[in-house]
Amino acid sequence: MDLHKHPQPQDGAPQVAELRASDADRDRVAEILREALAEGRLTADEHAERVEGVLSAKTVGELDVFIRDLPAARTQAPAYAAVPSWPAPGAVPAQADANVVAVFSAAVRRGRWRAGRRLHAYSIFGSIEIDLSEAIFEYQQVVIKAVSVFGDIQIRVPENVSLRGTGGGVLGNFEVDTLDSADAQAPVVYVDGWAVLGNVEARPRRGKLVADIVQRVQDKVDRKLRKHLDR
Repeated sequence: MDLHKHPQPQDGAPQVAELRASDADRDRVAEILREALAEGRLTADEHAERVEGVLSAKTVGELDVFIRDLPAARTQAPAYAAVPSWPAPGAVPAQADANVVAVFSAAVRRGRWRAGRRLHAYSIFGSIEIDLSEAIFEYQQVVIKAVSVFGDIQIRVPENVSLRGTGGGVLGNFEVDTLDSADAQAPVVYVDGWAVLGNVEARPRRGKLVADIVQRVQDKVDRKLRKHLDR
């Protein structure tokens, strides 16, 4: 496993201010504003105006504007992990662990399933849904190759992982919402591929959080150890 391998920042990686804000980010800023109101740092009108702005903010930079003049912002802001646009050569095998194919049909992969290191999805006049919001991440880096020809591929990830996209569209739509986790050990999902007269979309599923993968591995080890001692 490569759970403890942390890639170094590369040129072209988005700055923190440009990252898409999650619901957890908005909740964090709203809590800071609530405390500022209770402490008398903000008036009721100022608090209401800022909260309204927080709810409509799309990036981390837009959120920071509303708490820039408050002392709590310096101690509660998360430390985002720098994630490269693509895994280092050889970090993820070229061979797929699984394939999802939809030809004039529909295919779905969701629920409690093992994501593996690489998944290939091919949609030809069909539709594919890949939902990682409840998946088991055994590796820190997961690559999804998505090719849609007159089809549709929808990819959803937990909102506390990192998400990167490298691909394009030919008379089609290829859209991946860049997402960065505050946890340096969180999984990173890379989406690569093409949309030819089709659609490929990858974005976080709001309210879905992946558990701490390192803690999960440790729990697995502890269970095996207890089972061995009980014999």
